[in-house]
Amino acid sequence: MRQMDRRKFVTGAAGTVAGVMGAVAVAGDAAAVPRGGGRPGRPGGSRDVLRRELRGMWVATVENVDWPSKPGLSAAAQQAGLIAYLDEAVDRRLNAVILQVRPSADALWPSPYEPWAQCLTGVQGKDPGWDPLGTAVREAHDRGLELHAWFNPFRVANHTDPSRLSARHPARLHPEWVVPYGGKLYYNPGLPEVRTFVQEAMLDAVRRYDVDAVHWDDYFYPYPVAGQTFADAAAYARYGAGFPDRAAWRRSNTDQLVREMSERITALKPAVRFGISPFGVWRNASTDQLGSRTAAGVQTYDDLYADTRGWVKKGWIDYICPQLYWNIGFTPADYAALVPWWDQVVRGTSVDLFIGEALYKAGDPAQPADWQDPAELSRHVDFAAAYDQVRGHVYFSGKNVVTDRIGAMDRVVADHYRTRTRPPR
Repeated sequence: MRQMDRRKFVTGAAGTVAGVMGAVAVAGDAAAVPRGGGRPGRPGGSRDVLRRELRGMWVATVENVDWPSKPGLSAAAQQAGLIAYLDEAVDRRLNAVILQVRPSADALWPSPYEPWAQCLTGVQGKDPGWDPLGTAVREAHDRGLELHAWFNPFRVANHTDPSRLSARHPARLHPEWVVPYGGKLYYNPGLPEVRTFVQEAMLDAVRRYDVDAVHWDDYFYPYPVAGQTFADAAAYARYGAGFPDRAAWRRSNTDQLVREMSERITALKPAVRFGISPFGVWRNASTDQLGSRTAAGVQTYDDLYADTRGWVKKGWIDYICPQLYWNIGFTPADYAALVPWWDQVVRGTSVDLFIGEALYKAGDPAQPADWQDPAELSRHVDFAAAYDQVRGHVYFSGKNVVTDRIGAMDRVVADHYRTRTRPPR
């Protein structure tokens, strides 16, 4: 298990944050003792009863969703905007920021593999004049925050015109790697050379910077688009021998990416955690008796070819943060059905469970009535507290934490985050 190996280490990224937080008053340190009896399947004892929990927020950079507020700002203005998000996290008594550093096969650091991100200057490949990832890591740690580096493995662009990419973009140099689908460009996960390349591109950041975690979201194979086919028939013909069908082959490709990345992070920097934040439904119970009591229109196993439950059971990741972006009582995918399901999935493993929360829905007039109530998210945290495998919550996204349209985040902080605490380790 990766996580057990890593907890032998006290230096590196985790040590940096622990050292800073050690000077800060945090909740629960006196209670850092093991629970009696241990947990089945967990070598070396149980989780501690210290109320360590992850309190995080995502900061998205793709198409300037959160930061920078627009492309082309000066380096000083970009840096000030980034630091403002970190300060907001401290003010809200959060302890982690998940920063999107590879939004569309481009980079927020001087990568030898991929061009500078378009969100910075408006021109993909143009040097912004500073190092956003290096700055983010340093400034986050100075504030006692973890910095999780958020990567998208296969998305190349939110359009289908390769000529709009930087001239030296790998997708232009290797057009055979690229599949247009649903109005976007993707690297083909079925090509071994693609999987190797995207790993190298991401691991470059791990080598260079003291990040606390590598974080992936829900994009593996793309979400299905009605009437369109993901054009990987040639790759399947070449590499799919021995699989019962293309779906099984695709899942194997995704599995290989996750397992190999897991092994390579461990070999490179054992203290760096590996976490994934998938769409919240693995499979419906009507499809698989092991699935959740949901009727979701998307199932990660079947539609994204991502066996998220399997990754937990095999110990390939250190944490899972399912995006449970539905209200309590939402019939197709009820928050109150999914939290206990995920609690059971991680039980007996060394994988931490954090819950992804849809702060962006709070107060949105297009959302159901439950989301107009400022207390809905606080009820989520209350509900999840009854499940001891839940070790924290992450809020989407940064600008919603700041603007807090109807005070939902204020309510969460007032009800649940009265003191600072450390993330689980």
